[in-house]
Amino acid sequence: MSLIFATGNAKKIKEAIQLLGREIVPAPLELLQSTPPENGTSFEENALIKARFIFEKTGQACFAEDSGLCVDALNGAPGIFSARFAGASATDASNNIVLLEKMEHQVNRVAHYTAVICYIGKNGQAHFFEGKVYGSIAAKPAGNTGFGYDPLFIPKGMDKTFAELGSEVKNKISHRKNAMEKFYDFLVRESIV
Repeated sequence: MSLIFATGNAKKIKEAIQLLGREIVPAPLELLQSTPPENGTSFEENALIKARFIFEKTGQACFAEDSGLCVDALNGAPGIFSARFAGASATDASNNIVLLEKMEHQVNRVAHYTAVICYIGKNGQAHFFEGKVYGSIAAKPAGNTGFGYDPLFIPKGMDKTFAELGSEVKNKISHRKNAMEKFYDFLVRESIV
């Protein structure tokens, strides 16, 4: 059984395939383009908005994920606004620039990534799975793999950013991996896989 992933982010789909070790089917593009705005106040609410919409349109079990970077010195920002920290048409590069500007005089560089998966089964019931990874914000970008804030995020106990460590290492310790692991365990336990 393949799983419908309510995302148009090809990098997230690739990561999900690597992490779950199974076929992932992106939700139909025409549905993704009409998904309601992610105007929730938490990662859980935003993941539910996406998953519920795709479930209601397709009638099939599906999952969605919302994630972001939370920086202690910025009171948890960018948080749920991670993808648009630099504005509505933000890019990964512009988001990283804004983050570095806001962190310029900060001594406390502690941060964590959070990922929340919302799975809606055939019965319409929602289940949530959260993963986190802790670390700090680098003084400047480093590395050229990954996406989002990966060039700035140094996982705890390491001296390189996610973008320097590469996807093989990132996928062993990331917030998304931790959430996907809980999700996969649930799928096995419920005999869905």
